Amino acid sequence: MRGFDLHFYVRSHLPPDGWQAGGGRRSLGNQPVLMHRAEFAVIILGTIFLFVGVGACCIAVVRGSSARRVLGWFGIFTALYGIRLFAGLPAGFSLLGGYFSSNAPQVVWIITYVIVIPALLFWAELSLGSLRLFFHIMVISASAIAVAGITSVLITASPRFVSYFNALLICSLLALATANVVPRLGKKYLIIQSQVSAGGTLILAAAVIHDNLKTFLSLRNYRFLEPLAFALFVLSQGWVAAEKVFADERRLLSIENELAIAREIQASILPSDVPQLSRMRISAAYCPMTAVAGDFYWFIAVDPNRAGFFVADVSGHGVPAALIASMIKVAMQSAVPCANDPQSVLRGVERALSGQQHGQFVSAAYLWLDTERHKALYSAAGHPPLLRWSQGKLESIQSNGLIFGVVPDCDYPVREISIATDDRFLLYTDGLIEPENTNGESFGDHKLEEVVRENQYRPPSELSDRLLSELRQWQPASAAQQDDITLIVIDVL
Repeated sequence: MRGFDLHFYVRSHLPPDGWQAGGGRRSLGNQPVLMHRAEFAVIILGTIFLFVGVGACCIAVVRGSSARRVLGWFGIFTALYGIRLFAGLPAGFSLLGGYFSSNAPQVVWIITYVIVIPALLFWAELSLGSLRLFFHIMVISASAIAVAGITSVLITASPRFVSYFNALLICSLLALATANVVPRLGKKYLIIQSQVSAGGTLILAAAVIHDNLKTFLSLRNYRFLEPLAFALFVLSQGWVAAEKVFADERRLLSIENELAIAREIQASILPSDVPQLSRMRISAAYCPMTAVAGDFYWFIAVDPNRAGFFVADVSGHGVPAALIASMIKVAMQSAVPCANDPQSVLRGVERALSGQQHGQFVSAAYLWLDTERHKALYSAAGHPPLLRWSQGKLESIQSNGLIFGVVPDCDYPVREISIATDDRFLLYTDGLIEPENTNGESFGDHKLEEVVRENQYRPPSELSDRLLSELRQWQPASAAQQDDITLIVIDVL
């Protein structure tokens, strides 16, 4: 195959004009000097390609996932091309010695078969839609041809499937060049439209197509056409890769700034402090999984002896869930007049969210405590049960209707509970009990009860800290937080 011109290697191994087979020299002016200069130029190009390729791979290791793929594939195929140039020069490649030096033609063919794969993957990373799919299909085809071609090189020491490889290379470059040259196609199928990329792609496409057409037609050979075209192409694609990386960085920086603002806004919709009540001691812990979260909690303190406690968990995470949580805050403002009726509170929130959730669901729980009458009322909408620690036992209290977003105007049954001094209540979201350890076991109610029992005499704030600490120790050290966590602990005094 002449794709990425193997002829250069063959010519460099033949005795140059002006030299006799026995090592003697015919006097033809400065012909040998020109040959040495040509080899030196190729060595310079190979060194540059290898340096650029290795550098891009090193940068890719420390970058984000998107930049890693773009720079990684660019670096691999650039470095491979640099190695391939060295393989075509006896003076340079012989330094490796051993098998590689004595089998340089086979090395050239193996790299030639392989190099197009990272090139196609690089182009796929910079493409969209059908063009991206096209390059992925070409990767599969190129891989199959590479396996067959390398096998033939290793077994028979001669390349096969050359015409298939040439056809694949020509089609891929034509598709890339067309997308770069036609503005309408570029906007639709390329992530970045660049005249630099278009120029470099056209030059390489012309050089490689010319070289590969020599398989079928009798065309004049230009010794340095392909290396120089590839040098210009590498510069243009490096420009595009850098442009995409910097564009991604700018976009990420913008997103981070917006998330920081969103975090501040969400923090403002949560209670700034817990209510100070004469007959209750309260602690609240809020641990979002991401910058913004879908958990929400609220207090309605009517007087020193009566207060309502609300917790909600929006399905999903991030900004969409946080937007629903902010809507719940608005709905809770209208719940103050009916704070002593959990069913009315939940129905009010459900009606406010009706039709606004866009496929997201919300679980919620509301607890009303009246220490003067020694009574509590509890109702929930698809939420984990209320936990009550009383007289040395942990009781699970359930009174659930359907989660918000399934059926409008659902009924939310209310559970009445008699309370006494030293009772402790825990309201929480499922992010507290669902995390798993290395054995796949959930933190669950059993571990939760164990921690509550061991810390029954500690104040609510210390119990909250202890629960979160035990939860972190329960999970593998490398595991990231999988859900938002909200925990409210109330002691009756």
